[in-house]
Amino acid sequence: MIDKTCEFRPASMRPGASTLRRPMLAVSTAFALALMTGCATRTDSVTVGAVPDDYRTNHPIFIAEKEQVIDLPVGASERGMTKMQRTALGGFLSDYDRNAAPVLNILVPVGSYNQAAAAQAGADFAHFAKKYGVPASRIAVSSYQATSPDVSAPVRVTYSAIKAQTNKCGRWPEDIAETNQNKHYADFGCSYQNNLAAQLENPADLLGPRKQSEIDAERRSNVIDAYRNAPVWVDSAVREVDY
Repeated sequence: MIDKTCEFRPASMRPGASTLRRPMLAVSTAFALALMTGCATRTDSVTVGAVPDDYRTNHPIFIAEKEQVIDLPVGASERGMTKMQRTALGGFLSDYDRNAAPVLNILVPVGSYNQAAAAQAGADFAHFAKKYGVPASRIAVSSYQATSPDVSAPVRVTYSAIKAQTNKCGRWPEDIAETNQNKHYADFGCSYQNNLAAQLENPADLLGPRKQSEIDAERRSNVIDAYRNAPVWVDSAVREVDY
């Protein structure tokens, strides 16, 4: 509907207008039509702006419990935990929260080619976890059925932890070349959000700031004294100058 308040009537069209103004009639009429057309085709900017096209909205970072998993291969001729397994398990347990103390599950394969070696390795993994700070009451050693007796199945170690995460990347529901709406494609920003979530050491930092820790007055005094008593180095000749 055309807004009546935009109606425009040139002075040359009024009764009694001078004939000298008639050459301007065409220009005035065209200007008036342009104004009326603009009033009749107004667009609702609120509706257009409501279309979500933000990678932070499409791939939000949320905090949830997630299972941490590592599969440690065990050779059939091995006897006990190897150096490679010790290094891998130590890195895996470096993120284990000793305060929360979730259950550490050690799953040993049965019915596999390396069943005997895996059982001994699983016992060593449990002993190593105790020395690493995992409470003995929170270590559970169990078994799982191997898929084939002809293969060497790994020993799986898992525990649950609160992690910052986002939805899985790799969604391509539409042709990426369809850009007639000038919007981001579905997977845009997903890898960035996943990398940002993986770099958070404490997911609680997303919920709010931490409480400020107490200052170390003694350490602060030492740093200030060292700053005041430090020599000043000037010029390229490396010459000491006292205060």
